[in-house]
Amino acid sequence: MARIVMKFGGTSMAGIERIRSVAARVKREWEAGNQVAVVVSAMAGETDRLVGFCREASSLYDPKEYDVVVSAGEQITSGLLAIALQAIGVPARSWLGWQLPVQTSDAFAKARIEEIGTDALLASMGNGEVAVIPGFQGVHEDRITTLGRGGSDTSAVAVAAAVKADRCDIYTDVDGVYTTDPRIVPRARKLKRVTYEEMLELASVGAKVLQTRSVGLAMKEGVRVQVLSSFTGDDAPMADTLPGTMIVGEEEIQDVERQLITGIAHDKNEAKITLTAVPDKPGAVASIFTPLADASINVDMIIQNIAHQSAGSASATDVTFTVPAADLARSLEILAQQKEAIGFTGISHDTRVAKVSVVGVGMRSHAGVAATMFQTLGARGINIQAITTSEIKVSVLIEEDYTELAVRVLHTAYGLDAEDVAA
Repeated sequence: MARIVMKFGGTSMAGIERIRSVAARVKREWEAGNQVAVVVSAMAGETDRLVGFCREASSLYDPKEYDVVVSAGEQITSGLLAIALQAIGVPARSWLGWQLPVQTSDAFAKARIEEIGTDALLASMGNGEVAVIPGFQGVHEDRITTLGRGGSDTSAVAVAAAVKADRCDIYTDVDGVYTTDPRIVPRARKLKRVTYEEMLELASVGAKVLQTRSVGLAMKEGVRVQVLSSFTGDDAPMADTLPGTMIVGEEEIQDVERQLITGIAHDKNEAKITLTAVPDKPGAVASIFTPLADASINVDMIIQNIAHQSAGSASATDVTFTVPAADLARSLEILAQQKEAIGFTGISHDTRVAKVSVVGVGMRSHAGVAATMFQTLGARGINIQAITTSEIKVSVLIEEDYTELAVRVLHTAYGLDAEDVAA
């Protein structure tokens, strides 16, 4: 008998027929004698619809009330799946975030899980009951919280860690992790195994398969995660026999240096902000990024130009950085409020940008990865606006219109194209 957490995304829950299909898949695991907890997302498009309502009501909405609205989608699907399971003879009940409880921080709309109560949950699962848990939501004191977009993956991994599950199966609309988006590059290859570190980098730079925080949590807690397709037919075999992608520790992958680059990712949900004539003095940069951090806004790429003389005699510099596009309005408002304290003279922004990244643990022991990237993009006339690197990643900011071209040429340049493509 195994203890399994199964997570189903929005496309898997998009309508009653698909929910019934999910229930049938869960039933097979339950009938095999496994203890099962299921974490569900809202129906496809539902969270976007609810977010849209919030933005229509006010562009500067209260995050606490935003969480009340957008958490409703997962509550609906958890109840519907419990009903569908009961209808086919599987004892099931839903557990909302406040019922377990899923205790979180007070960063509303971007809360972090601090602790999950498991006593009642384990007792229920031990008695053969399937637990259905809405992802994405938790509670702080007496207020509903949400974990940020894609937070259901984090919920699933957190539940798996809390109940010490044997594995966490993430069912989605793709059948694994590919070297890049197959919709852009038909010759992309599916990967059998990916290290936690590589998946963390891929997720952080735009790969949509798993949410960044979920991968980081899986790595920290040692949760074995399997990415699978939920659209493999009603007679599909059990999850651990399907050819998905396993997210594992580096020690489980032989010859990690053999493959220089594991994948190419892109992200169009970036916005670039430039502050001009920032005083060139100690603490000036901190005065920019501290209030953004206090507002839980993640800053990614940062460029500080060489100091120059401003309109007066003081030395000044320009600072450019990127934030998630969804946080642009809030970032601009915060910076405007802090203009006097920061001392900049002008501010501009650009949403027509995209981040393209190459990722691979093999680059730790190979030189020339960045040079290949820059040469390949330059040969196709693609200008680089910003660069960031880590031990196993190189990312560049480019004009959004060149995103697909950049991904295709880099995929070929690093030898990732599959030799044959199925007709």
